Amino acid sequence: MNQPLNYRNTSFITSAPDIRHLPQDAGVEIAFAGRSNAGKSSALNRITDQKSLARTSKTPGRTQLINMFEVVSGCNLIDLPGYGFAQVPLEMKLKWQKSLGEYLQRRECLQGLVVLMDIRHPMKDLDQQMISWAIESRLPVLVLLTKADKLKSGARKAQVLKIRQMTAEFGGDVQVEAFSSLKGIGVDQVRRKLDEWYAPELERQRVLAAGDDEFPEQDAE
Repeated sequence: MNQPLNYRNTSFITSAPDIRHLPQDAGVEIAFAGRSNAGKSSALNRITDQKSLARTSKTPGRTQLINMFEVVSGCNLIDLPGYGFAQVPLEMKLKWQKSLGEYLQRRECLQGLVVLMDIRHPMKDLDQQMISWAIESRLPVLVLLTKADKLKSGARKAQVLKIRQMTAEFGGDVQVEAFSSLKGIGVDQVRRKLDEWYAPELERQRVLAAGDDEFPEQDAE
């Protein structure tokens, strides 16, 4: 059984305009996706307990690149360009859409998708398309209903229940949780899910390391 990872050690690796500029397709990547005002950067900062790991902006749609962060060797977090509304030229929007689609369809080491939605305005068409795509690709999904502190406890629970019922109709492996970067709601649940998704890679590394220990290199005669 692997120990929980320390997400505070997460560090920035690179930004890339498309998958051709990303490092080798290896290990395990968990991608964060959401509309351009869903609070992805704030969520990543809260989960990693860092104030400025991911850049936040008051202007939706500023995340234009695929941003990669390393939790530990072989275990990465990916901050994808926001989809949906963004005050940018159409040509740039289409370019982002292409790089987003390529990453989701072709990146072999992608093993889990975190879809973030404002709890007050969830399950827009693009959100539903993203979840449907993941299920068709047999990819597990964690839906985070962000800005959960904006609703009182009763309304928050009702909204989570409603979205759980909606996503259940999609089939597939979909978990729904309330989340607040401001109040820390749902942070522990996210970290546990990430630990679960990273566990096979950590176990693979452990077995490889144990194998090396069992068969040390012999000195040349």
